[in-house]
Amino acid sequence: MPPLRRSAKKDPAVGTTSANLDGDALNVDDSARALESVATNLEILETNRDDGSVAAVGVVPDATAMSRPGRPSKLPIAVQFPLVTILSFSISSLGYSFLNEWSGGELANVGKTLNTWEEVGALAGWRIVELALGWFAGFDSLDVAALNLLAHGPAISLLSTFYNISTPTALSALGIEMLSTFAPFQLLRPLSGAHVREAKNVANREILTDIPIQAYTTLLSAMIYGITLFSALHTYLPTSFAVYFEGLPDLTPAYTANYLSLLPVALAFGFAARSFIFTPFTATGRSKEDGKLEQFDPVTATLGETVLYNLWGYTTRGKVIILRTAVVMVMTGISTYLQCFMTIGGVEPRGAASYAGPWVVASFLTGVALAFVGEEP
Repeated sequence: MPPLRRSAKKDPAVGTTSANLDGDALNVDDSARALESVATNLEILETNRDDGSVAAVGVVPDATAMSRPGRPSKLPIAVQFPLVTILSFSISSLGYSFLNEWSGGELANVGKTLNTWEEVGALAGWRIVELALGWFAGFDSLDVAALNLLAHGPAISLLSTFYNISTPTALSALGIEMLSTFAPFQLLRPLSGAHVREAKNVANREILTDIPIQAYTTLLSAMIYGITLFSALHTYLPTSFAVYFEGLPDLTPAYTANYLSLLPVALAFGFAARSFIFTPFTATGRSKEDGKLEQFDPVTATLGETVLYNLWGYTTRGKVIILRTAVVMVMTGISTYLQCFMTIGGVEPRGAASYAGPWVVASFLTGVALAFVGEEP
């Protein structure tokens, strides 16, 4: 789009001293700050040294596609993802070895022994898929840590609630899962501007840094997760546990569950969902594609263009939240199913699928709710 220029001499926000801007650098800085407040989506600013005017010369289409404020890795691109994979598997293996010794084999007592290479390959292969998705989709370390909690948290919550795994052991296991993805990404990829408070080239950063909005969206997401889980535990899940979870020690938590007992889990998932879905959604500004979308004319468009518009005719921001919500749903569903069926003794496939269901539904409803909250007027 063409540069949008506002002369600092004519900007009333600069004050009555703007007539002397030709030699006063301080007033030029003031004009830049005045323009910043109205340039929410036009964040790339340049100051003309000749006349003191400030120009917004670009837009930020997607916070995850911006230049990142940290230093990128100097390693060859071809070795970065293999290194991420090796580091992730190493951290996970080492962490669970220490946890097993420290907890006296608490997790191993309820775990299922993998008897074939196909089972080992399925779990390892899915782990590589998780890492590949995060790496090639451009996620940063905070993104993959939040996604890891959303994807692996349900199975760990099941162990803690129904298999009498102690809270320290469950939290340690969750920490190992998150650290095994966070650390490699943090070493090889800097944070995106959406997750850096001081980053300049971020759309709607006043919303991203607003504490009440962060608290509100976290609580909204937590409420959705809490209500969804409460509904499942008081409807079909107890029957599913009794039929498809052989050897489940205690069904009492399913019948005694209430909103207060589910609050810690709901808050953790609400915080992660807000970080992974709402933050990049809000930090995404308008793009050139959005302008083309507004100019779409069904009268002159071809059949293919019309079909594409009807199926994927969303703004850049809309596409961000749709894709991220879909990622959470897929990752949560598959990860929960595999972890329950392949790592916990006595769990049948139907049982694993029935337990994963409410978490997938909660992910979908959270994405929809956050889309309405962050919808542009």
